Amino acid sequence: MKVEVQIVNAFVDENVGGNPAGVVLNAHQYTRGEKQRITAAVGLSETAFVSPSSIANFKLEFFTPTRQIAHCGHATIATFGYLRQTGALPNDQTSKETIDGRREILMEDDYAYMEQLAPRYTELSQEHRLCVLDSLGLKPSDLLADAQPCVVNTGNSFLVIALRNSDIIKFVNPNKKFISVISEKYDLIGYYAFSPETVKEGRDAGARMFAPRYGINEESATGMAAGPLACYLYDKLKNEKREFLIEQGHLMFPGSPSVITVRLRVKDGSISSLMAGGKAAVSKVRYVEI
Repeated sequence: MKVEVQIVNAFVDENVGGNPAGVVLNAHQYTRGEKQRITAAVGLSETAFVSPSSIANFKLEFFTPTRQIAHCGHATIATFGYLRQTGALPNDQTSKETIDGRREILMEDDYAYMEQLAPRYTELSQEHRLCVLDSLGLKPSDLLADAQPCVVNTGNSFLVIALRNSDIIKFVNPNKKFISVISEKYDLIGYYAFSPETVKEGRDAGARMFAPRYGINEESATGMAAGPLACYLYDKLKNEKREFLIEQGHLMFPGSPSVITVRLRVKDGSISSLMAGGKAAVSKVRYVEI
C-alpha cells in the first residue's frame, strides 16, 4: 500500500528551519499498526494522522518512530498550518480531538496556536537531580542559580532543566540510556534543557530537547515542551510576562532554527491554560510503502 505523507516544517524561524513533521489525511482508513509502520517509514520524530471527529473539527493521532503519544506540538502546528494553506480551514477558531480530549486551536493568518492545560509540577529527589546532571555530563554548578530540574506537565510531561548559559547548553553530552531510565521513572516525553541566553535578541530562552525513550535523540522544535518551559519561567523563576518566545534548534547539529510563542492565560495569579504556536511551511510530499 502506498501512502501519501505531506512533510511540513513547524515553528519556522523567519521562514527557515523549523521541525519537520509528517501529516497524513483521511487517516481513518489505517489501523493503529499501519500508522506506526507509516511513521517508522517516514523516519521523522512525529507524524500526525488526521481523521473526522465527532467532538472537534478534526481528530489527530500522533506517533513517534517507536510508539503513540498523547500530544505533539510541532505536528499539530504542521497539520493546521497545512490545512490553512490548502483552504481546509474556513474559520480562525477550530479544534482537535486527541486521545485524552478536545483542545482549542486558534489561527492567526499562517500562524497556528494550540491549547495546553494548566501546569502540574513534580519535584525530583536530590538523588534523581544528580542522576539527571550525570545523564547530561553536567555538574551542579552548571545549573542556573536557585533553579532545580522539575517535571512540568501541560498535557505531556517534560523535565525542565535551567542552565546558566548557552555554552553549557551547546556542549551537553546526553547519555541516551540514562535519560531513558529517568524518563521511564517519571513518565517523561524527554528532557527540555534551556538557558536565558538566546541567539537572537528579544527572546526569553534557548532550549534543546532530548527524548530517546520515544526514539528521538533530539528535535529542533517542541511545542508541548515550550509550554511547560513558559510555565516554569512564570511560576518557578517569577518572570511575570504573559507571552514568551522560546528558541530551539539553533544549538543542535546540524542546526534548524525554530521559535515557539507561548501565551499564558493567568487568572488570580495562577496559570489556567496556555496557547503555544508558530508558523508552518510546507516542504514536500513523500510516498511510503507499508
